[in-house]
Amino acid sequence: MASWKLQTSVSHGMIGYTCGGWHHNRCFSARAHFAEVEQTPFNKSKLRKPDNEVSKLAEFDKFKEASHKGNLVPLFRRIFSDHLTPVSAYRCLVKEDDREAPSFLLESVENSDTGNNVGRYSMLGAQPAIEVIAKGELVIILNHERGSRTERLMEDPMKAPYEIASNWKVAASEGLPNVFCGGWVGFFSYDTVRYAEKKKLPVEKAPFDDRSLPDIHLGLYKDVVVFDHVSKIVYILHWVCTEHFSSLEDAYANGLKQLDNLVARLQNTNMPKLFPGSIDMAIGKYGSAINQSNMTKDEYITAIHKAKDHILAGDIFQIVLSQRFERRTYADPFEVYRALRVVNPSPYMIYLQTRGCILVASSPEILTRIKKGKIINRPLAGTRRRGKNREEDLRLEEELLKDEKECAEHVMLVDLGRNDVGKVAKAGSVKVERLMDVERYSHVMHISSTVSGEIQDDLTSWDVLQAALPVGTVSGAPKVRAMELIDELEKTRRGPYSGGIGGISFTGDMDIALALRTMVFPTSARYDTMYTYGDIHNRREWVVHLQAGAGIVADSNPEDEYNECVNKAAGLGRAIDLAESAFLPPDFHRNSH
Repeated sequence: MASWKLQTSVSHGMIGYTCGGWHHNRCFSARAHFAEVEQTPFNKSKLRKPDNEVSKLAEFDKFKEASHKGNLVPLFRRIFSDHLTPVSAYRCLVKEDDREAPSFLLESVENSDTGNNVGRYSMLGAQPAIEVIAKGELVIILNHERGSRTERLMEDPMKAPYEIASNWKVAASEGLPNVFCGGWVGFFSYDTVRYAEKKKLPVEKAPFDDRSLPDIHLGLYKDVVVFDHVSKIVYILHWVCTEHFSSLEDAYANGLKQLDNLVARLQNTNMPKLFPGSIDMAIGKYGSAINQSNMTKDEYITAIHKAKDHILAGDIFQIVLSQRFERRTYADPFEVYRALRVVNPSPYMIYLQTRGCILVASSPEILTRIKKGKIINRPLAGTRRRGKNREEDLRLEEELLKDEKECAEHVMLVDLGRNDVGKVAKAGSVKVERLMDVERYSHVMHISSTVSGEIQDDLTSWDVLQAALPVGTVSGAPKVRAMELIDELEKTRRGPYSGGIGGISFTGDMDIALALRTMVFPTSARYDTMYTYGDIHNRREWVVHLQAGAGIVADSNPEDEYNECVNKAAGLGRAIDLAESAFLPPDFHRNSH
């Protein structure tokens, strides 16, 4: 992309607030008050009257008025988006070799009968003000603003981010998009269920932890960039916590300075070059065979037989058994993400740099969502491939809805979803809004249902999330008993797989994706990984974990279930194939398969 420069005529400082969830793409009407922002520190005493200084004073007065309604006030600017993309903006904020710096890029693709459409919003952020890292009951809080590091032992580490933010109140103002604009972003591993089920799912009985990844990693992002692809506007935001300053004048001046710094990083005339790549869709059509797994085929099939014994004995009705496949590649994780956007567009496209790993995902499924007090849970189960034409597509849809096994499994998971929502919803508010819809994605179609409820007045998003983790579509039914058996039958801890990835905004709204179709790139190089020095830039070999599972019921065919796992992992690996083809030199030696 050619270098570009922001025009100050469209760069404004405003006061606003956030009120949305990540994938909620409903149109909105935004009315904002514009005021030109000077590039020098704000000093109310030096304001001259009249002209532009009057509007400057008016903007501070708006900031002051907003601060009376809450102690967390956003300042933002709006610019045209026609010279910038989410990918290039992310690379402006996070350099190519800064792979361990916590940061995120969240995008989406909407699905319909007529095809895929780019979701309305993309969000990105870097340099979190605070990080919360939990492993077991140990919680580490890194406050980068104060330069402090705190360790605590907590029975329920999921309470840590809530306690940090419990005294914050958002100053409600107009002008921001109806989507995540700031707050907590990160992941919650499958193992966070042990915080709520200490007796039945103790850590001591968990499978072997061979990666030592955090159970929770969250970053508190006060600097966020939001792309509105419909209005062609980029929102650049900085949140000001007024209690951190001795006066409102200081808070406002510091906020403008931080906002200027963020804008300057995005308008860098020496923007890092993004290699365009050469897309060979034939390579991306079928994933390479993946032969290395944490379970042999015989071990996985034996686990299926043991699970079926429990089902036939009436111990459980269904269980999801997974295995973790492994691939090696010299393609960079961000290059793989760029390829994943092409080969498998989904409602939740995720690039997340965290402590210990990088997550690259294209999840089709909500784990849970809260929008203005309304809880939404959307079980997704029952699958068919997409047809080659509309006639075949409709035939496959009809076949899917007539499949008694698929429909029975789906209804069972809807019941689990109702139970999860019912734990935290007001009495009588839980309802199934939609039942047995068919949703189409780029390569498959799924049966989908929507369960909703109104959150209890004394509960928060964190309570709702804890009630949902993990959902029945990745555990089984009854849920806790199925998870006890997963501990017995799977060989290693799941980690991020089948947990949740997403954000909880300053307003309390939440949008968390289920961590399926998720690649885990551990950032600690193993002792047996290679380096290459033949490219323009030195490249390291990455070990990529691709985990996939299959729902086991009484009449499951073990061979078919094993092949389902292999095919899911290979399908996700298509992005690695395409990234290698697009970004590695033609004669590059690949030993990633």
